[in-house]
Amino acid sequence: MKWFKKKEKKKYDSKLAEWLDAIIFALVVAGFIRIFFIQAYRIPTESMESTQLAGDFLFVNNFIYGAKIPFTDWRVPGLRMPEQGDIVVFIYPKDHSLDYIKRCIAVGGDTIQVKDKQVFVNGIPFENPPKSQFLPDTNKAGVRYINDQVFPFEKPWNRDNYGPLYVPKKGDVLPMNSETFSLYQDCIIYETGVKPRLLDDMVYLNGKPLTSYTVQQNYYFMMGDNRDNSADSRYWGFVPESNVRGKALITYWSWDQAISFAHPIDLLASIRWSRIARLIY
Repeated sequence: MKWFKKKEKKKYDSKLAEWLDAIIFALVVAGFIRIFFIQAYRIPTESMESTQLAGDFLFVNNFIYGAKIPFTDWRVPGLRMPEQGDIVVFIYPKDHSLDYIKRCIAVGGDTIQVKDKQVFVNGIPFENPPKSQFLPDTNKAGVRYINDQVFPFEKPWNRDNYGPLYVPKKGDVLPMNSETFSLYQDCIIYETGVKPRLLDDMVYLNGKPLTSYTVQQNYYFMMGDNRDNSADSRYWGFVPESNVRGKALITYWSWDQAISFAHPIDLLASIRWSRIARLIY
């Protein structure tokens, strides 16, 4: 009888070990896929409507741009980096705890300008996305509106008449002075971790005069398709390449996120079946 009990216990321990091994393996594989290939993401705001709706759940392709290795600044080589027109998920430069999703309007080396709501990149009109949205009113050119705190803060620009603004690319040597300081100081902070200072017409970094700065990575200018209801690069500046996560791939679920889980029937009734398994472009 004692021998029988020992044998049963051994079988039980063996099965438990097998289950634990399977669970650990599954978690490792899932984590590997999430980091390097496909990641789930939820649309929290209306900034991309009607292209993407608040309450859409997406799969994001991390592989195409090259996934970042966790806890490092290293990136796995990807197929390419963001291009004009891509819908990109990225880390919000002003708060690394937040992920944003916007459309890439311009890449490093481009010059962007908005004239009466029409976007121009390098002087060529940027075709408005098919489901982009605009308010009927247009802010006048050359007027900075109190409720329209666009980047950089001293320019007489607004959401509808903006720029021209040059987007930095890797290898650029930017002159640093009182005219360029507000445009590119964030780039220096992102790359060095040190905030430069402007005294009179001279820029200082680590207490030393800085007359020019060589850019270490590419930058991007992002905008929401819901142009007049989007906190985007017009308001907080460029997105560094190191903050890029992935390209929006497919909508796998969608419902009205304004409905509480306390009302499950209403929530299920709000499922947007037509958006499920919808490719994103």
